[in-house]
Amino acid sequence: MAEQKNVQEQDVNQLRKVRREKLADLQANNNDPFVITKYDVTHHSMDIKDHFEEMEGKNVSIAGRIMSKRVMGKASFCNVQDLQGNIQSYVARDNVGEELYKAFKKMDIGDIIGIKGDVFRTKMGEISIHAQEITLLSKSLQILPEKFHGLTNTDLRYRQRYVDLIMNPDVRDTFIKRSKILSSIRKYLDGQGFMEVETPMLVANAGGAAARPFETHFNALNEDLKLRISLELYLKRLIVGGMERVYEIGRVFRNEGLDTRHNPEFTLMELYQAYTDYNGMMDLAENLYRHVAQEVLGTTKITYNGVEMDLGRPFERITMVDAVKKYAGVDWNEVHTLKEARALAKEHNVEYEERHKKGDILALFFEEFVEEHLIQPTFVTDHPLEISPLTKKKPENPEYTERFELFMNGWEMANAYSELNDPIDQRERFKAQEELLAQGDEEANTTDEDFMNALEIGMPPTGGIGFGIDRMCMLLTDSAAIRDVLLFPTMKSLPNDK
Repeated sequence: MAEQKNVQEQDVNQLRKVRREKLADLQANNNDPFVITKYDVTHHSMDIKDHFEEMEGKNVSIAGRIMSKRVMGKASFCNVQDLQGNIQSYVARDNVGEELYKAFKKMDIGDIIGIKGDVFRTKMGEISIHAQEITLLSKSLQILPEKFHGLTNTDLRYRQRYVDLIMNPDVRDTFIKRSKILSSIRKYLDGQGFMEVETPMLVANAGGAAARPFETHFNALNEDLKLRISLELYLKRLIVGGMERVYEIGRVFRNEGLDTRHNPEFTLMELYQAYTDYNGMMDLAENLYRHVAQEVLGTTKITYNGVEMDLGRPFERITMVDAVKKYAGVDWNEVHTLKEARALAKEHNVEYEERHKKGDILALFFEEFVEEHLIQPTFVTDHPLEISPLTKKKPENPEYTERFELFMNGWEMANAYSELNDPIDQRERFKAQEELLAQGDEEANTTDEDFMNALEIGMPPTGGIGFGIDRMCMLLTDSAAIRDVLLFPTMKSLPNDK
């Protein structure tokens, strides 16, 4: 096996050498492709194929990468891949001239070329371009993976996404859909009167979520800073400033593990709307998901991993207490003390820490027994106070808050609150968070004094929500892992990367 690998490496090295020699020969004859600065592209592959009746006989210019080539004496075929797909070109010596045909025969798989010619259909029925001119626009000095097997090594696909995009059309389609998803979100929110804004990524106090931040040092000010873990606290400052509807789509950073649903940098969208509450956010979330699915996929019925979810139907709404009762058989309304909560945890093999209070243990029951069952779109509402430091209490039951999480496919897809705007209550919540931090909880928040000052200036009643954009993209593209919807996911560096 090792001997076969060495032979393959020697063959590849020899092919690379030949390509460099071809480039040197081109340059020596004043045909260096790298001096070309532009090429006039008039059409793309699918434009031509989808509108063949209108395009037949027309002269077009396309550009793309040679993916296959058949040389047959005085006439040849090549297949060119562009943004939209592939199209065949018929290249005949009598049409392009002897010198250009000779140059074409020396071109390699992976080279980027421009072709000018007439659109026609071959005797075999394939829509093609009858080449009149061929221009070498870029010489490929590397060897693409063998076309029938493609790029199948998962680790290599993520590290060399540029090759993955060339070899795997489904991957390219996923990222085209991702772009459309983001565009559709913006279109919907803009139509609802929201304004897109940008807030700092480097912050002195990384708050707004339970997560461990990345830390760095800013030399110019000789200060330690953190990468943001959330968008929340700065967006709320804008609500205080009178911007009634704001949203941001941006990268956030959490110093946590890697798995199929987590990457240390990911895309979050948060929005805040003055004069509404978490019920208003439920309506917005439901309508937004429905709009995006319809616009991007053309249907509100989506399939993930073989399971159909209908976003066109009203989303289920259930409290966390009722969900735990339904799936774990434990009625938290009958749990009155921390001692009782711990006893139930032990009885049901739910692990907890000494610092956990009654509400924390309820959340642990929910994670253990409920989440996996929430396949169809479901709003889980009224979270315990202990896990909701930035949320308004329910007036009729202050142990719980006006908060919901949206679940689909057993995943948390969104998190929303009736935002806490009482500065006195908020300071007490921050104080409780700092006590947790002192007890070793690295994900606890610290008091943000400038944010406290903003609240004291006065924030109107506000509803806020955060959406995990990457999970939304996973769901709508039927992608198995978050790395499949991130163009360049975080990977452990290889020795030669450092």
